[in-house]
Amino acid sequence: MRRDTGISRFDFVVLSTLSMAAERTLRMSEVAHHAGSTLSRLSNVVSLLEARGWVRRRPDPADGRYTLATLTDEGQNKVTAAAPTRFWTR
Repeated sequence: MRRDTGISRFDFVVLSTLSMAAERTLRMSEVAHHAGSTLSRLSNVVSLLEARGWVRRRPDPADGRYTLATLTDEGQNKVTAAAPTRFWTR
């Protein structure tokens, strides 16, 4: 996947998880759970995704102990472009 799209499978899982969430936003702990990852690994990857402008992090206004991750418009474009395409033949 990295060769074809420039992102790893894990990056894609993180981006696609956020793309399916309401308002493209989830708590980091929820993203880690959906991605089958530790919070530490996810945090490292999200730092890289933030640097590319694909994800934003901010404190959860409902509970400041949590951090929200939001997929940006650029991130949505990337995950859409990287989504596997299926070819159906008859």
